[in-house]
Amino acid sequence: MITSRVHQILSWYASETPGTRTQIARLLNHGKLSGTGKMLVLPVDQGFEHGPAKSFAINPDAYDPEYHVRLAIDGGCNAYAAPLGFIEAIASEYGYQIPLILKLNDSDKLVSLTVPISALTASVDDAVRLGCAAVGFTIYPGSTERNHQYEQLRDIIREAKNKGLAVITWAYPRGEGISKEGESAVDIIAYAAHIAAQLGSHIIKVKVPTVFIEEPQTKFVFEKQKIPTTSLSDRVSEVIRSAFNGKRIVLFSGGKSEEKSELLSQVSEIAKGGGSAETLFSVHDKRHLDYSNL
Repeated sequence: MITSRVHQILSWYASETPGTRTQIARLLNHGKLSGTGKMLVLPVDQGFEHGPAKSFAINPDAYDPEYHVRLAIDGGCNAYAAPLGFIEAIASEYGYQIPLILKLNDSDKLVSLTVPISALTASVDDAVRLGCAAVGFTIYPGSTERNHQYEQLRDIIREAKNKGLAVITWAYPRGEGISKEGESAVDIIAYAAHIAAQLGSHIIKVKVPTVFIEEPQTKFVFEKQKIPTTSLSDRVSEVIRSAFNGKRIVLFSGGKSEEKSELLSQVSEIAKGGGSAETLFSVHDKRHLDYSNL
């Protein structure tokens, strides 16, 4: 049964094909948060991005691709996201048990690039072949390579929509025009979410915004219009408002491993602000948190 909340969210994607809307509904109707309009996604690309030992040695079971998808299923997640290799390793056994999201681009730590950019590592056809509900793609607003990234995403979104898949964009502001503190500034995160929405993304993933405001002109606007930023829920609300006034689903990163109480407090603030969480437990351990009341 489709809840009124899911019906409302699907109405925001009225221009999409029935196939794509079905996949969005599939994502929203799975796991412990099914039907609520909230989402919890477990992404596991740390091995590719940071190296296997740094990512998994603390919990050796995590070297096994099945460990992560089982964690997502047992934790009641809406979906599980990973690069091609991990998805191929588990799709036949677990693809019917939880919606899968194929990450189409990745980077590694073996070379220091002068600008942030990821390599294409999979295709929309791979996602179709593996029965995925969606594809994921990372952009770096602020990078001098932004034109290339936006054009890549434009083509991927067009193909994914034509083939009935949903699209999730990881929008991570980064580049020479943005300070390190600015990468998570509330104004920059809101801007990145808006860019991802304008590019045609169905679901947008961003970092949790801090109280810092990067751009002086935007700070003036925030102050003049009395836009609240003191609490995390205020900042989450501003990011969501920037994603078409809340008419695009926004996921917020779970960030680094934290104590259970701190993690639940952060997620409660995200939920209060109208957002969803990318993850509520670390792939480095075996914690399962009860988030059903958030």
